[in-house]
Amino acid sequence: MTHSIATVRGLPPRRRKNKADQTHWGSPATYVVATVLIALCIAPVMYIIIGGFRTNSQITQNPSGFPSPWVVTNYIEVLSSPTFWQQVGNSTISAGATTIGVVVLGLMASYVLARYQFSWRAGMYSLFAAGLMFPLTVAITPLYILIKNIGLTNTLAGIILPQIAFSLPTTIIILVPFLRAIPKELEEAASIDGAGRLGFFFRMVLPLSLPGVVTVGILAFIGAWNGYMLPLFILNDSAQYTLPLGVQAFASQYSVDTARVLAFTSLSMIPALLFFSVFERRIVGGLTGAVKG
Repeated sequence: MTHSIATVRGLPPRRRKNKADQTHWGSPATYVVATVLIALCIAPVMYIIIGGFRTNSQITQNPSGFPSPWVVTNYIEVLSSPTFWQQVGNSTISAGATTIGVVVLGLMASYVLARYQFSWRAGMYSLFAAGLMFPLTVAITPLYILIKNIGLTNTLAGIILPQIAFSLPTTIIILVPFLRAIPKELEEAASIDGAGRLGFFFRMVLPLSLPGVVTVGILAFIGAWNGYMLPLFILNDSAQYTLPLGVQAFASQYSVDTARVLAFTSLSMIPALLFFSVFERRIVGGLTGAVKG
């Protein structure tokens, strides 16, 4: 009756609320816990960044206060230092070369493990998976002896090669499900069209596995950029220092100037934070695809 009256009057009929249209926001306790965890993660980072805009006297008088007034001298002095930019360059070379090596070698090994049938395939995959349980701290001493024997100490190559090796297990675990999920019918159709294995790899496999490739590349870049223990053992020449070692050396040199140390530290971690923030969705999407695969 209500529907007919609304139709006669020219009014749109009342729309019943469907359960699918209702948004389930969940329990408020979930948002409270999430807010607390986010605050705990962001607070130290914000303290370091804001602390760089303060003076040493301000930090001494009120360690947890805001700058009053805000000063940019600390950041200007750090940015005008050639040592800082040299360390930025070393970190960029280390992280960039590590990322390229991890993506290329990991994609090649994952393609073989995912698409080829041979007797030791399961054993090799298990061997790479076992690498996730082998921390760098356990291997640092024999690794240092090996790098020293081949003459790669105090060189960026001495940290790039181990970083690639220790990043390969995670890369293969993520990429193998992506490559395995590609239908075999697609490969058969490509072979009928005259595409060889390399042609199928470059024309079909790479575009379809791009989310996983981007994910492992980002993880490798951030891990190499923030790497500290391996450069600490391998690099003894300050001219080859990466940013994590540069922060330690800068903090030791200017231990009294807390504000400048905070500015140097914040500038060192900002590139990795921005890189991770920009590609955050790529990382989540790539890991989700790996789990589904």
